[in-house]
Amino acid sequence: MRLLPVAAALAGLLLAALAPLPRAAAEERVVNVYNWTDYTDPKALERFTAETGIKVQYDVFDSLETLEGKLLAGHSGYDVVVPSNEPTFSRLIKAGALAEIDRAKVPNWKNLDPDLMRRVESSDPGNRHGSIYLWGTIGLGVLPDKVRAVAPDAPMDSWALLFDPANAMRIAACGITMMDSAIDVIPSVLAWLGKDPNSTDAGDLAQVEKMLMAIRPYIRTFASGGALEAMANGETCLVFDYSGDVIQARARAEEAGRGITVRYVAPKEATEVGFDMLAIPADAPHKAEALAFIDFMLRPEVIAGITNVVRYPNAVPASLPMVRPALKDDTNIFPTPAMMARFFTVKALSPTAERARTRMWARFKAGQ
Repeated sequence: MRLLPVAAALAGLLLAALAPLPRAAAEERVVNVYNWTDYTDPKALERFTAETGIKVQYDVFDSLETLEGKLLAGHSGYDVVVPSNEPTFSRLIKAGALAEIDRAKVPNWKNLDPDLMRRVESSDPGNRHGSIYLWGTIGLGVLPDKVRAVAPDAPMDSWALLFDPANAMRIAACGITMMDSAIDVIPSVLAWLGKDPNSTDAGDLAQVEKMLMAIRPYIRTFASGGALEAMANGETCLVFDYSGDVIQARARAEEAGRGITVRYVAPKEATEVGFDMLAIPADAPHKAEALAFIDFMLRPEVIAGITNVVRYPNAVPASLPMVRPALKDDTNIFPTPAMMARFFTVKALSPTAERARTRMWARFKAGQ
């Protein structure tokens, strides 16, 4: 009979050992995020963890090709990714590589600008697979003082500043940098030529190649991740780049106090607008945490803080009162309705059309 208390105690210990451990002890809550370089506010990530207890594992990429390759290979381990709407986001959707968003678990979805979300429906019908994170345009980064010194009569508000060989020849003296991305460059050249930016016509592509070859001798460098530092340091005076990169370069140049002025130009003829999307891989290991992360990012105060840091516009109108006036009032960051009317979006290409563009781009880079 004296053994009964001991047996009872042992049984109690055994039951305790077999009982499920609290989730925090059994498995640390984490969300694995894969985003563009220099494209968030670290304080937002810290706040998310502090509020939810979910640790953020944050990795970065500098090209859509890298992101797409990892997701199409499967088992990337990422829970939230940030692809551009075209071509990567739409291609990942068609390949079944992205999960549909359960909006019931993203209550802050209601904060999104419906007009902007309609613009990405051509990539994602019904907006089922992602929300806009940040967005921007593709245009020209200019150091106006240096450009005027070598080409005083060149138009500062037009693609002709770069695409007209007579201007490019003169501006080459202070450095021209071209974005190393056929995806981003070719549609703008087509628009400049008066063609459909989404054209796959062989004759149109031949005209694009002819125009690019005419300015090829004057391009100093190609940059895959933008030319932010080169602009900020005054090493190059004309850059084909993303709006946010140029605006970040402007801020860094001002902080350095070396008298370098950087200006972003959304060319008057036609300008491409692109959207970076918050999306969840179909095989994401932590989908609940991913939904919580996206919902957090769509809070007005959170996304306003991100815009204030990275200088790209967001798609949450309620954030505007919290965006710094210098950014909110800058039409290069938050364009006017009249400017938006001349912006275009691109569509996904067929594999055949994409290969043709890729081959042409390789010839252009090689100058052959």
